[in-house]
This record gives sequence, C-alpha cells and structure tokens, in this order.
Amino acid sequence: MAEQEKTTYDVPSDTIDNGLLNKLRAAVLGANDGIVSTSSVVMGVAGATSDRTTIVTAGLAALVAGALSMAVGEYVSVSSQSDAEKAYIDREKRDLERDPEGELHVLQREYMKQGVAEATALQVAKELTVKDALRSHLRMHFNLDPDDLNSPMQAAIASLLSFTAGGLVPFLTIVLAPAKYRISVTIDAVLIALVITGYLSATAGKASRKRAVLRVVLGGLAAMIITYYVGVLFGTTIS
Repeated sequence: MAEQEKTTYDVPSDTIDNGLLNKLRAAVLGANDGIVSTSSVVMGVAGATSDRTTIVTAGLAALVAGALSMAVGEYVSVSSQSDAEKAYIDREKRDLERDPEGELHVLQREYMKQGVAEATALQVAKELTVKDALRSHLRMHFNLDPDDLNSPMQAAIASLLSFTAGGLVPFLTIVLAPAKYRISVTIDAVLIALVITGYLSATAGKASRKRAVLRVVLGGLAAMIITYYVGVLFGTTIS
C-alpha cells in the first residue's frame, strides 16, 4: 500500500528574511543617492569654477545636507509605518479578545480563498490559533511580524550612514585628485561605485543585475553631465 502523504500547513515564515533584504536594499539605495547627488553637485561647481576651496565647500555642504535630509525623511517615513503597524497589532488584539470564534472563522476564510478545502482550512486555523493567534492573523492580513517592527531611529541612522558612505566617493575623489584630472577621475570613481551599488541592489532584490547596473550608471552619468554643463554655462555667464 502506498504511503499516505502528510501535508502540513503554516503561514509563510519568510517575513524576517524579507525584512532583512529590504533593509539591505534601502542601505544600497541610500548609498546610490549619496553618490549621485554629491557627484552632481561637485561636478556642477567644478564646471563653474576651478577654485578648490569653492568645490570643497559645496561638496561638503551637499554631503552633510543630503545625509541629514535622508535621515530625517527616513525617520518620518518609518515612524508613520511603525505607528500604522502598532495600530494593526492593537486592533487585532481587540478583535481576538472581543470575538475569538469570529476571528477563527476569518482566518479559516482566508485560507479558503487560497484554495484550501473548508474542513482543512478550519483545522489549520484552529492549530494556528492555539499556537499563536495574534501572530497568525498579523501575518495573514498584513504580512507583519510583531517581533520585527522597524525602528525609526535605526532607519534614520542607517540612511545617514549609507548616504554618507556613497557621497564620500565623489567628494574625496574630486578633492584629492590633481586639478588637471579632477573631472575624469571623479567620473571614473563614480561609475565604479554606481556599478557596485547597482549590482548589490539587484542582488538584494533578486532582479536583473545587468538592467540594474545599466540603469543606475546611465542615470548617474546623465546627472553629472547635465549639472557639469549647467555649471559651465553659469560660470561663463557670471564671469
């Protein structure tokens, strides 16, 4: 007699992994923003003037302002998300306390929507409710893990550091390179950094690395070229 296959059901448990991937992707994109925005500023100023002090001042201002702006923006964004997640948790707790039987059948219906038979869905819902009712509902309805909520302060610090790390590439390059090769060396350094960030972001998101690299490189190159010639035009106009 053929051995009967035993099937077990559970809510997908990859929320934490996805959370880590999202954090990695956010860090890489923050670095990419730092590279592009800082390089655009220093290239634009370098197009307007060859004065090293002016370029350093503008680059440092762009680096600091950009990093702080990213940190504040991320703090506000994650705070709003965190408030919403806490509201979801509180609401599910109230629903489970007020009507546990009704919430059991809500969970059952969610599994039935995914094609699970009625009796099986009820059994799964009962087992998950006994195991951890709150976690089961949060994952099913919101793909939310109550033990892995984002911290606004951590997100802000991560954004500040990632933007700074990316922005230091064009800033240090244009400051330290000889005046004669300042533009070409900065472009080369930025393109290499963009290739790395594009590759890492695609790897984190399991997307096409070639498309991601091409996209960030072309975008960054276009930003540098446009701002450089805007600087050249502006410098010529006021001189």
